[in-house]
Amino acid sequence: MVDVRRITLPGVGVLHSFTSADGVELAVVAHRTGSSDLVTRPPGADDDATASTIRLREDEAHTLAELLGGTRIVESITELDELPGVPIDWVSIDADDAIAGRELGEVPETSGVAIVAVVRDDHAYPSPARDFVVHAGDTIVAVGPHEGIATVFRAVHQGVGLAGRHGA
Repeated sequence: MVDVRRITLPGVGVLHSFTSADGVELAVVAHRTGSSDLVTRPPGADDDATASTIRLREDEAHTLAELLGGTRIVESITELDELPGVPIDWVSIDADDAIAGRELGEVPETSGVAIVAVVRDDHAYPSPARDFVVHAGDTIVAVGPHEGIATVFRAVHQGVGLAGRHGA
């Protein structure tokens, strides 16, 4: 198994990095703005001058994640009840749910809750953008406090707090 290092970069985002079997250091800086930097450093290099950086827009990062097997993020989701200290839950979307056919950005922001993926058929969309349109049959995966997740799922099902709706 690959050892991934995670470093919080205050005011910037999060850096995840690992070293490949060939000695290449690979890192992703996930910016709070939604963009990501893909950084590589050749074996044995210990200065930033030898690093190569590619800035990816949010949609480009999603595409790269899919090409690299982004579905692994949620492949084992059914085996997880909760990560230590971070509840995780998921909900399937039916045709009569308020969010069906609408954008994720219409779901009210709830403190501490993040929608980390949407699964459609056998494909995962990790960190879906706000303009991602949810379809009947999709599964939304969220992490955060139980009460917050319940609020998000109430909006998803009943429309409570959904942008442009007053809910049931």
